[in-house]
Amino acid sequence: MAQQKKDSFVLQAGILAAAGIIVRIIGLLYRSPLTSIIGLEGNGYYTNAINIYTIILLISSYSIPSAISKVIAQRLAYKEYRNAQRVFQCALIYVVVVGGICSLITFFGAPLLVKVDGAIPVLRVFAPTIFFSGLLGVFRGYFQAHGSMVHTSISQIFEQILNAVVSILAARLLIGMVAAEGDTTKAIYGASGSAIGTGAGVLIALLFMFGMYRLNKDIIKKRIKRDHTPIPESYSQIFKVIITTVTPFILSTFIYNCSTVVNMYIYQHIMIDIMGVDEPTAAIRYGIFATQAITIINIPIAIASSMSSASMPGISATYATHRESETRYKVKQAIHMTMLIAIPASVGLFALARPVVQFIYPQKEALDTAAGLIRVLAITVILYGLSTLTNAVLQGIGKVNIPVIHSVVSLVVQVVILILMLVYTNLDLYALAGANIAYSLMMCLLNQISVIKYLGYRQDVVKTYLKPMLASIFMGAAAFGVYQGVFYLIKENRISVVFAISIAAVVYFVLIIKLGVVNEEELKSFPKGAFLVHFAKKFHILK
Repeated sequence: MAQQKKDSFVLQAGILAAAGIIVRIIGLLYRSPLTSIIGLEGNGYYTNAINIYTIILLISSYSIPSAISKVIAQRLAYKEYRNAQRVFQCALIYVVVVGGICSLITFFGAPLLVKVDGAIPVLRVFAPTIFFSGLLGVFRGYFQAHGSMVHTSISQIFEQILNAVVSILAARLLIGMVAAEGDTTKAIYGASGSAIGTGAGVLIALLFMFGMYRLNKDIIKKRIKRDHTPIPESYSQIFKVIITTVTPFILSTFIYNCSTVVNMYIYQHIMIDIMGVDEPTAAIRYGIFATQAITIINIPIAIASSMSSASMPGISATYATHRESETRYKVKQAIHMTMLIAIPASVGLFALARPVVQFIYPQKEALDTAAGLIRVLAITVILYGLSTLTNAVLQGIGKVNIPVIHSVVSLVVQVVILILMLVYTNLDLYALAGANIAYSLMMCLLNQISVIKYLGYRQDVVKTYLKPMLASIFMGAAAFGVYQGVFYLIKENRISVVFAISIAAVVYFVLIIKLGVVNEEELKSFPKGAFLVHFAKKFHILK
């Protein structure tokens, strides 16, 4: 951990972001065969259940890594190793209690939590995973506070691999057990198998993180022995700090992310109770939006989540020790790196929406709808990327209530827009996309205003936004043209997509260097930065 602590937070964020992309890609690759096994109806039940599971996870443990890393990082900044360890121990007790209660509520309260009956048994399968997720979150937050994103990254990859394998095997096995039953029963059993996979993934990640903690036990003990803090914090003080820190994090994260579940409830209520659509059809339609369109959109947004997790400890530590200029620098770098990925990803998804959906989800009945939704939602990659990061910045500098207020305002605006669009137009799923854009735009603007106000910093608009957008437009045109040309020649979608993305990546890399978006020093701070610099110089892209 000592060596990792010396690494720049940009590099650590890059490691976490790379893991996030790998995790999302694995998630996409296994969703296609899983959807073929459980069908669109089973996919609809799974989506309903996992949305509720996600909200309960937000309340019980989702914010734990960020909150705990912030509290521990502040103590590490003053070399209070004993207090940092006490925070870790108290956090474990906190999640055992809260996670246990939330797991029981999920299991016994499932009939009250989902509107579609077929999702009830699926949600109950998710219940134990909530408990284990809390423990996993504490271990991840502990290592992130020490500046190490490697442990979290590896655990995420292990988690997703086992999730994918077990989900497919369990879904197939459970459907085989009820092969003589009707389609709805098979859909419920298949969706439950997918939920089992989620739990298996979390459990293997928890075991890995616990093993890493045990390996570092001697280092931890040595640091505690060197700690000469006159009066260690009492456990009651630490519990108070944890509760007062975690609660605003939970409120902010809950409201920020619950827009998905609010959208689901409003959409299904209006479709079923007002428009007269039957439950399975409503579940199938929403499943297309949430599982296919949103899942693909969330891949590049994972970059912002990674940057948020990586920058939180550093921002908290520098701000706590009154190094405001260093804090502003970290924020600028974090936003700059996030936009370097989010902007081209947004343009690329717009340009290759249909080929990308077909690459991942070959089910033709939902192909055009999902592709159209992705084109509309592409802009949210930039908006969510920025708002997610600025959420973390505000929390890192102690303004934990500000994102809560912004989330509430944005949620109200989104709800009004969604209801009006669903009732008075025929946009259907596109109304959900419009509501997502409205929410992310409001969050983005409100957060950005507050960050500028409290930190007094100014982002380089040309270098951070305009030049990457210019490079991305040329990149998007190249990607579209290459795809069309290759597909015309070989009539094979997946090869055409891979070839188009590869060429687009090279075009974008060349352009951001030639336009002065990144320099040699910034390139070196990226993962595999030395290789990128060598590559750029070898081909005379960088002088």
